[in-house]
Amino acid sequence: MGPLEPQPDARPAPRGRGTPRRRAPLRRAAALVAAALLLAAPLPDRAGAAPADDPSAQSAAAIGPVNYAVVVDESGSISKDDLAREKSAALRIALGELSAASTVTVLGFASADDPSQHVVDEVCPPTSLDAASRDKLSGCVDKLAARTRDQGWDTDFPTALEQARSLLVTGTDPATPRVVFLLTDGKLDVPDSPQWGDPDHRNGNAQTALTQTLAKAAADKVQVWPLGFGNDVDKAELDLMASSGYQNGCTDLPDSRPRATEVPDSGTVATALQTAFAAAHCLRSSVQQGRPPIDIPVRISPLATVGSIVVDKGDPAVTVRYFDPDNREVTGTGEADNSKFEYTTGPTEEALRITDPRPGLWRVHLDAPEGHRSQLATVSVLWHGELRSSIVLDPPSPRPGQRMTVSLRLQTRQDVPLTDDLQDVQDLAVSARLTGDGFAPVPLRLADDGAPPDAAAKDGTFTGTVTVPDTATGRLKVAATLTASGLTADQDRSEGSWIAPAQLLVTAALAPPPTSARTSDHLTATLALHNGDTVPHVLGVRIDDGGGLLTPTPATVTVPPGGSPTVRLDLAVAPRAAFGRQLGRGSAELGGKVVVFDTTDQGRVLTERALSVRVVPRPGWLAQYQWWLVTGAVLLAVLVLLLLSLRRLGRGRRDAAGLQLRLIGEDGRLLTSQTAKSGPNGWFEFDVVDPRGPHPRIQRRTGGAYKVQRDVDGGAVLETRVGRGRSKVRDDAPVPLGNGLLLGLGAEAARTTRRGPRPAPAPEPETNPYL
Repeated sequence: MGPLEPQPDARPAPRGRGTPRRRAPLRRAAALVAAALLLAAPLPDRAGAAPADDPSAQSAAAIGPVNYAVVVDESGSISKDDLAREKSAALRIALGELSAASTVTVLGFASADDPSQHVVDEVCPPTSLDAASRDKLSGCVDKLAARTRDQGWDTDFPTALEQARSLLVTGTDPATPRVVFLLTDGKLDVPDSPQWGDPDHRNGNAQTALTQTLAKAAADKVQVWPLGFGNDVDKAELDLMASSGYQNGCTDLPDSRPRATEVPDSGTVATALQTAFAAAHCLRSSVQQGRPPIDIPVRISPLATVGSIVVDKGDPAVTVRYFDPDNREVTGTGEADNSKFEYTTGPTEEALRITDPRPGLWRVHLDAPEGHRSQLATVSVLWHGELRSSIVLDPPSPRPGQRMTVSLRLQTRQDVPLTDDLQDVQDLAVSARLTGDGFAPVPLRLADDGAPPDAAAKDGTFTGTVTVPDTATGRLKVAATLTASGLTADQDRSEGSWIAPAQLLVTAALAPPPTSARTSDHLTATLALHNGDTVPHVLGVRIDDGGGLLTPTPATVTVPPGGSPTVRLDLAVAPRAAFGRQLGRGSAELGGKVVVFDTTDQGRVLTERALSVRVVPRPGWLAQYQWWLVTGAVLLAVLVLLLLSLRRLGRGRRDAAGLQLRLIGEDGRLLTSQTAKSGPNGWFEFDVVDPRGPHPRIQRRTGGAYKVQRDVDGGAVLETRVGRGRSKVRDDAPVPLGNGLLLGLGAEAARTTRRGPRPAPAPEPETNPYL
């Protein structure tokens, strides 16, 4: 089944009847607490506990943890159905959490209207979101319950937020983001709370305390993300809380700053909470819905280093299958295609977490038996990536008043140039400025819009020009900052330089190397140098932002006074093992730049050139030399066949078959004759029977006292077992056998071949032994 467009469910979720209006927010809020707290809690895989080296641990290291608190307004009532819906939504968000090192605290709150009551219920204390803690969270969230009038059911924001702030700050690393999700109807209301003074001023006093609490939250770098429920939300109150807490989250972008969200019904809580969580945690997210059977396509960016596909099935009978961009099914926890997978599941929720995911369009296939297809299923994607940059200045050492072109090229975490899929960095913010000796900072505009001096729009290179102030006297520095939602990006990327003298005595021009290579290759570039000074200059060569995968040789060049040498620059590509997973897709793009600088002149950069080299794996030894091996094997086979043929031919020439053997007495009389037959290795083995008797004869016998074989030079060769003597037998020169007997050769019978039957031996001549 091919990918289908999901069809969102437009029907509102059912509401409970007979519920007081002001308690309706709690229905959703309490369950959402469960949602938020499970927001990061990983579940065990199908086999039980997650492995020690599971991908979730790597994910945590990749994106860093978050400490957050979910603060739920208990001043309303929670229906059983709404609570179940919110817990399910929360669990789905929890499965998408990418760091097992994150922690969550869940607080319920209302008011304290007499000394026996308390404002805050610490439902779930600060809990680490590893697999072992998941059961604790799912159990403690069930403690959320609507307050009755006798328990204090007003809405005390300042006390609840102060408790959350204190828990997030106490004993935690200030470098770890601190986030509060506040679930409420957005109305501060404490008319019955004596702690806020006389009845006429209680709400005003509480409002003042809220302002002070939010100021402390901002000072302690605690973000506040309010979510308001129902149709009676005070949006202005929510906006004030969001804007009064800490504003500088993971990136300095509008979408990552805390904001208030209105949630009209419980059916939209999960999406609203995921959006808020993703923004606070610096993740990219998307949500799609549909009813099974359906294929839901989800896209994972090439920039993603870790991601989660989270499915809320709505019905336990629904089955889920995951297919990567090559339509290969991922069936559970494990490793394949240079990616690591962790499968986790809940009652109606499940997730596939992926470290180093294969980019492209994934497919989530949902199916269900008849009678279980009415529930709306939700598929969410959360991912995080890394982005870097490289800066090239032209000229690298400008003169005062000269216009300089600055190019900033986007690169992935592995220093690979980013040339496509720029849809993932559409909200990228790039700011730059030129600083240096003798002048005030100059802002610099960099754009990737294709307008000069930018070469092409949306190619991942941001370009701009700046005029160096006439008052510049020494050092220069171009500093650029990248910020992008869902991406860990460069902060204050910079490139240093020097103001050039009126006349440059030493110059360098670099011809670019090839743009494609194999691992372990050596690329060649040409470096033309000139030294107009009266002293020698030592120039250095280095590669910046190349990830150590390209090494220049020589690293230094000495240019004599008045010299104008041309140097062959060798760029060695690292071996296959150094690339790690970069070559997992079949090739890797190496980015960076070659920098030539003058160590004799304060390291002044003489020239720099951007690099973009596509590297493919060098074939293995067998693949590299396969044609030589094939050719050698063919030649060897031919040689073996030739040798076998020659050997066979030689054996055929020496085969005794057909030799006419004659047994001769000492007086020269022919006593008997025998036609030899082929034996082992072409020998005819025989004995002389009755050598001293009146009728001696030749009898074939394996292992006999004699054996005879043809001689390639003509005649035959006779060997005797005793003494292993060897004699040549000629037609005209019989050989003695002993006992007065001689072996001679007679007229030869027809030769036999392997292609047909042997001819019958010639009849022996009749002899009279008595003659």
